[in-house]
Amino acid sequence: MKKKILLIEDEPGLAANLQDRLQCEGYSVEVAQDGEAGLERATRDYFDLIILDVMLPGKNGLEVCRELRQQLITAPILMLSARSQTIDKVLGLRIGADDYITKPFDMLELLARIEAHLRRAPSGSGRPGAIYQFGPVRVDFRRAEVLRHGSPVALSAREFQLIKYFIEHRGATLSRKELLKEVWGYGGVPSTRTVDVHVFTLRRKLETDPRNPQFIQTIMGLGYKFLG
Repeated sequence: MKKKILLIEDEPGLAANLQDRLQCEGYSVEVAQDGEAGLERATRDYFDLIILDVMLPGKNGLEVCRELRQQLITAPILMLSARSQTIDKVLGLRIGADDYITKPFDMLELLARIEAHLRRAPSGSGRPGAIYQFGPVRVDFRRAEVLRHGSPVALSAREFQLIKYFIEHRGATLSRKELLKEVWGYGGVPSTRTVDVHVFTLRRKLETDPRNPQFIQTIMGLGYKFLG
C-alpha cells in the first residue's frame, strides 16, 4: 500500500512540484495550503508523514506542529523553511518536529530524508508500534486504551482485539470467516452476525459518521477493510 504524505505548503508552484515528484516516487500525497486546513486534515485522517512549511498564512507551521503533537499525532513531521537561523531549527525540533530542511533544497536530499523517516516510523500495515493514530482516534496497545479527540473510549476486550486486528492488517480485505477465526478463535464458520454486530459497535464508538464510515469499510460480498 502507498505511504500517505500530507504536504502543508502555501506556495502553489512548490506544492505542485513536490506533489508531482512524490507521486512519481510512489507516494499518495494530499496538499493543504494553509495552517488551519493542514491541521484539520492531519487530525481527521491518518498520514504516514507530514511535510510542513514554517511560513504559512494564518496559523504558522510552528503553531501547527505544536498543536499536532498536543493532539497526539505521531506521524513524522519534516519542516520546510526559507529561514536558516539555528534558533528556528532548534525551536521546531523542540516542539515536536522530526527534521528541518532549509529552502531552497535539493530534491534528492528531501526524498532521502523522507525515506529515512518512513523506515524508522511504525508501519501502517503489519504489527503497529505501541501507539497508533488514525483520524481523531489514538490506540495505545500497551495500555489497551483508546482515545477519541483526547477522551477515553470504552471498548470491550473483544472490540479492542478486533480494532487491533484491523490496524495490523490495514488495507487488506478481511472476510468474516478470517475475523471469526483470528479474533474469536472459531474453527468453523458459525451462522452468526457476531462480526457485523461488533463492527457496527466499533463504528458507533470511533467513526464521525457511523452510517458513512471512513475507516472501517464494508466490501460487499467479501468482508471488511480498515483504511485508517
